[in-house]
Amino acid sequence: MAEHNALGHRGELIAQSFLKEKGYQILHVNWRFHRIEIDIIAMDGDTLVFVEVKTRQTDLFGEPENAVDYKKQKHLINAANAYVLKHGVLNDARFDIISIVTEKNNTRINHFPDAFYPTL
Repeated sequence: MAEHNALGHRGELIAQSFLKEKGYQILHVNWRFHRIEIDIIAMDGDTLVFVEVKTRQTDLFGEPENAVDYKKQKHLINAANAYVLKHGVLNDARFDIISIVTEKNNTRINHFPDAFYPTL
């Protein structure tokens, strides 16, 4: 596995643990719709949450959450719509971002609930 893929996988495991500690129920990990992947799909109470995880070894080039640009958001929204239709979901839903920076022996986690909204 390439180093960046291993880092991403570690970040997703950290994010899952973080969400579980906050009481979220993890439904799916790495759910795919065509070529689009949703890192984590979880329930926060009665709310369905689509979580994008961004992990970096340093914030030297900016915070990881800034990598979730408009194009990435659009892809996630399309995949989330497919998920909702496939599973007949009637719950409210939202999009969160979890940003992880693992510098040396220090791991910093930032959680952004309602990080972006689908546009009409």
